[in-house]
Amino acid sequence: MSWRSPPLTSIPPHVVAAADYIPLARERLDDAAWAYLDGAAADERTDAANRAAFARLDLQTRVLRDLRGGHTRCQLLGMALPHPLLLAPVAHQGLFHPDAEAATALAAGVMQTPLIVSTLSTLGVEAIAAQTSGPLWFQLYAQPRWEDSLRLVRRAEDAGCRALVLTVDAPVAGVRNREQRAGFALPPALAPRDLQDCAPLPPGQPGTDPVFDRLMAVAPRWEHVEALRQASALPLLIKGLTHPDDARLALEAGVDGVIVSNHGGRTLDGLPASLDLLPAIVQAVQGRVPVLMDGGIRRGSDVFKALSLGAEAVLLGRCWVHALAAAGALGVAHVIRLLQEELALTMALCGCRDLSEVRARA
Repeated sequence: MSWRSPPLTSIPPHVVAAADYIPLARERLDDAAWAYLDGAAADERTDAANRAAFARLDLQTRVLRDLRGGHTRCQLLGMALPHPLLLAPVAHQGLFHPDAEAATALAAGVMQTPLIVSTLSTLGVEAIAAQTSGPLWFQLYAQPRWEDSLRLVRRAEDAGCRALVLTVDAPVAGVRNREQRAGFALPPALAPRDLQDCAPLPPGQPGTDPVFDRLMAVAPRWEHVEALRQASALPLLIKGLTHPDDARLALEAGVDGVIVSNHGGRTLDGLPASLDLLPAIVQAVQGRVPVLMDGGIRRGSDVFKALSLGAEAVLLGRCWVHALAAAGALGVAHVIRLLQEELALTMALCGCRDLSEVRARA
């Protein structure tokens, strides 16, 4: 993998917001890698909707309140965290920086931020775990052979991961037209390390449908969620919910948390924004398990808005990947700090001492 220019070794003074990393990342990535990072499915309307939803939601200030002793700390699945920010699972980070997930893990550890390791990581989960002192979760894409899925779970457990995140909204890949136009193909050297011993997708048979008879034939179903719940004592979250009825089914399957997500608009174009989907799922869950969300978060004020609609925490995606491409671990840590500081300022100006007061506005 070649980059147009090397990563920065210091943060330029003009980089004062997460979005300032976008042009710096673009300068360093070739057209194909940029299409993979910045693109989304089909006409990319859902990706745009994620950002537009935050822009539509206004804030309300409250003044003259006693906010001494305020903080952004939270408790999540038994973990005490300095803020409600997690790094979402992002595949193939070797596309963006020579150190790949090792750089991300280093930054996450310094900032005590949970990092959710993707099944499709460039580096193996053990190597990533060796680079961080912070909480590590493992995101699972169910494999064609269930025994391979369970072996990945065992490796995650042995590496010290503290939760499992089963992604369920991408049993088939989205129509990524921007990637197709750019000729994106994953370099063989960046093939996911954790999948080297997993069976590939079975070949299609003549006269059968490639989607329903091949891909969906091995896609996970609700019984797999229940089996995964029985197979591991780790907290289990299900990622990719957009419908409240699916949230109720997830509770019946025994999950410990749900993540409202439209996959950043990268699977099915035309879905509503994650922020717009959040309140109905919060209502369906009724506080029985934590509800998290991702999609379009670029500012600390966006985090505040998501929490005010009932989210317990949020997953950050593209904003820190832009920083990874621009400045490696230093950039990722900087983006986390920026968003935490912006969240604290938003809380102060809106009269909220802690996150419980933010969520009380739901």
